[in-house]
Amino acid sequence: MDGLTLTAPGLTSAQVAGAKANHVPRRSSRSLSAILRANVFTLFNLVIGVLWALILIFGEWQDGAFGLVIVANALIGIIQEVRAKRTLDKLAVINEAPVRVRRDGEERQISPRDVVLGDLILLGPGDRLLVDGEVVHAEGLEVDESLLTGEADPVHKQPGEQVLSGSFAVAGSGAFVATKVGTDAYAVRLAEEASRFHLAHSELRAGIANFIKYITWLVIPIGALLIYSQLHNSADLGTAITGAVAGIVTMIPEGLVLTTSIAFAVGVVRLGRRSCLVQELPAIEGLARVDVLCLDKTGTLTAAGMDLDQVLPVHPDGSAHAALTQPDGQPIDAALAALAHLDSRPNATAEAIRAGYPAATADGWQAGATVPFSSARKWSGADFGEHGTWVLGAPDVLLQGGDCYDRAAELAATGTRVLVLCRATDLAALTDTASTPPGDTLLPVALVTFKQRIRPDARDTLRYFAQQGVNLKIISGDNTQAVSAIATGLGIPGGERAIDARTLPHDDPDKLGELLDSHTVFGRVTPRQKREFVTALQSRGHTVAMTGDGVNDVLALKDADLGIAMGAGSPATKAVAQVVLLDDKFATLPHVVGEGRRVLANIERVANLFLTKTFYAIVLSLLVGVAGVAFPFAPRHSTLTNALVIGIPAFFLALAPTLERAKPGFVPRVLRFAVPAGVLCALAVLLSFWAAHNGSSSLLEDQTAAVITLFLTTWWVLVLIARPLNWWRAAMVAAMAVLFCVGLSLPLIREFFALEPGDPTNDLIAVGISVVAAFLISVSVKVAGTLRP
Repeated sequence: MDGLTLTAPGLTSAQVAGAKANHVPRRSSRSLSAILRANVFTLFNLVIGVLWALILIFGEWQDGAFGLVIVANALIGIIQEVRAKRTLDKLAVINEAPVRVRRDGEERQISPRDVVLGDLILLGPGDRLLVDGEVVHAEGLEVDESLLTGEADPVHKQPGEQVLSGSFAVAGSGAFVATKVGTDAYAVRLAEEASRFHLAHSELRAGIANFIKYITWLVIPIGALLIYSQLHNSADLGTAITGAVAGIVTMIPEGLVLTTSIAFAVGVVRLGRRSCLVQELPAIEGLARVDVLCLDKTGTLTAAGMDLDQVLPVHPDGSAHAALTQPDGQPIDAALAALAHLDSRPNATAEAIRAGYPAATADGWQAGATVPFSSARKWSGADFGEHGTWVLGAPDVLLQGGDCYDRAAELAATGTRVLVLCRATDLAALTDTASTPPGDTLLPVALVTFKQRIRPDARDTLRYFAQQGVNLKIISGDNTQAVSAIATGLGIPGGERAIDARTLPHDDPDKLGELLDSHTVFGRVTPRQKREFVTALQSRGHTVAMTGDGVNDVLALKDADLGIAMGAGSPATKAVAQVVLLDDKFATLPHVVGEGRRVLANIERVANLFLTKTFYAIVLSLLVGVAGVAFPFAPRHSTLTNALVIGIPAFFLALAPTLERAKPGFVPRVLRFAVPAGVLCALAVLLSFWAAHNGSSSLLEDQTAAVITLFLTTWWVLVLIARPLNWWRAAMVAAMAVLFCVGLSLPLIREFFALEPGDPTNDLIAVGISVVAAFLISVSVKVAGTLRP
């Protein structure tokens, strides 16, 4: 852009100081005020607060211990989410690609937030447009606006034309003046209108939200029935209010939302420690559901960059051998150097050639018309006047058979990256044709080979996914034989049966889906096809993750259930991905998937605990309300049992390691477990209370018998949920039983929680009923098949 340097100095420092800045809220986290509101002003806190006030007015203060749940939930939720916010914000700053601008006549790199209205912004391949503007300079500039318009074909931009934020440059270079920044920019306004930019869907959160909605509607009529029953049948207003509150409080799964939020937040922090930025919290769940992982060879299996290996001149008969001398009149070195130094933002192959040819080797190689490289064309070229027109690109795109074509295929079959250097008769004629130039317009001059850098961690990472049942699809725009050779060398099953994507059906999604299911390696895949691959796999019921680092991966990353971008990738790629591997380590992916599985599997366990409590409270409240008898326990009893069998264990279970892959059907699975378990717990508690109440014991002794049954049955539910019982889970379950026994034994704790195990007959009956109920719960779980043994 030398011409640009002379005619457009950009803004001055004084102009920048008074201009409007590009301030846009980060999508990776919400504000501190939003976190406070979300954790304090909740329906649960409102209901529990009202019930707490009723207890303080009409009951004893010890029965109001459950009110501390409001404070604990709010504090823990705020602390964890603020911690996750800080991690996300720090990583988001690291992830922000600097913007190249021209100020005071000099090129500078600045933060996206420091861009101001009127800035002169420079563009190269892979750059994301963060603000709207007007093009003032273009050298083969092509912009992909597919995220805004849905059209996948790049748009050629000329000076005077408009460009919109949310698009990205795919080829060429240029510059534009920012005309709209911050919340005035097109993409930001779209996001505010919830148009094409949205958070990832979370089945887990949707399921929990449905639980809460239905339970809330149940609490109102059941709570009213319970209050009426207790007031109608109790001479003591305080006792009636206390019993009603005990039933209502137990119905509310107050810790489920908190535990879910904590699990998500801790997952974000853990991944952040591995330099992994989760840009959308629900993406944690997507990590767990993935069963197909699409890998772009370049940047994932192979490390960024490559090395120039050989330049093999082509013999007049079309063959290419290293021993042959350079044909007369064909300045191969000068042509390669000139082509490689054309672009101010070279791709990996151009950088490798530049390393071999640090500067142009001949004078007078000034380019006139140029065609920049793009992943759709797979070639680039330039007209150098008296030195002729030269083209560099993929042999199987530029050549149509012949010895040179065959030799290139042989080299590619070994895993080598191969390009062909050709002389062309007319550059304009090439660009006017379809994606494959006519063979009679090109004369192959040399084959150029590159050594690709295989990631040292690739083999172990691929082995992990195979063991975890995640199907791999190697998708690349490179030569099919080269991709197959690398896949086979890394031990990927089916790597030797590669498919050239140009032979795939474009108008038969079902056939395409079948081929994708039965094959692993695909070469010569266009950006549009990558998107079609994702859609076809999703249509066959797969949860698809897509990794990538180049602009050709953007469409597929956006449409995938989970987009994973490499840290060294283009700004456009990182902008649309839900997860960014900032350290560019392929070996981080197992930890990413493992963290998602840990979160989702553990939340399902915890949901079983909380909703078992909810359903036994609903059934118990209905039966007590209809029968018109006293409630079997007081709020302080519920606080004790809930803490020991739900609250404390839930935090350990929610953060525990696990390798279980999440499966769809979260809501029906939880219901199949929680409903029968809750019903059996409620019947056992009511039966124990009824048996004790018909004797000569006191109300306190009757309630103690009911509490023993409640603890033992729900403790057994905890045992079932905690399986398989490794050492720490067994220790946790045993510790909860010991704490309950201590509570029954120590006079101070007994007095606080109003426990009086003074009637051995009642207590033995309670234990016997609990054993029978535990057996029936085990049978119901086995029949439902909701938990692994």
